[in-house]
Amino acid sequence: MNLSKNFLIIAPHPDDEILGCGGLISKVKANKGKVSIITVCNHLPPLYSETDSKKTIEEMKKVHKVLKIDKSFNLMYPACLLHKEDQYKINNVIFNIIIKIKPDYVFIPFPDRHQDHKLVFESSLVATRPKSNALFIKSLYAYEVISETFWNAGYVEANFIPDTFVDIKKHIKSKIRSLKIFKSQINKKLIERSTEAIEALSILRGSQNGYKNAEAFKLIRSRID
Repeated sequence: MNLSKNFLIIAPHPDDEILGCGGLISKVKANKGKVSIITVCNHLPPLYSETDSKKTIEEMKKVHKVLKIDKSFNLMYPACLLHKEDQYKINNVIFNIIIKIKPDYVFIPFPDRHQDHKLVFESSLVATRPKSNALFIKSLYAYEVISETFWNAGYVEANFIPDTFVDIKKHIKSKIRSLKIFKSQINKKLIERSTEAIEALSILRGSQNGYKNAEAFKLIRSRID
């Protein structure tokens, strides 16, 4: 993985990109690489209030500014209602952005307990198929989202078993600082999304591959030209 290249992270909701790839993002930017983010859903009515929606979007914009994200695309589908949308349209929107920015590496959510995560995973797989007009994608990875990915039923459905680990020892503080900006999503009321749990997961993933802190990913497909 060349950290000075062009990275794309596809996030079902604001904060998923940081929960799964926050350390990686910081590391890529430190190595003069480019990072783009597609946020598919937002906390919109009817399930969320206009106030909630505005707050979450403001938090996301602030985080992306702090991390110096190169391009941020907000598709503005209502969270938890993605299943009501025409999936082929979502596929096409994501694909058209991919064609535009031509990423070398793409990171997508693991299909876990959250239905939006599953649908974004499916759309992302379609949009990143290794066809002649998208062969610039070198590798495709799935990332985990704490508080969702570990709730899949063991041995009954797919479980997240990583095979790629990124050292984020120098970037865990940046990840935690970024997540703290998402006050509506990361707070002491949500123990499974607490900064303590997030740091603990980085220590666990690090211990699995000789690092102090790491983020873990599942390689889906890679091209060696």
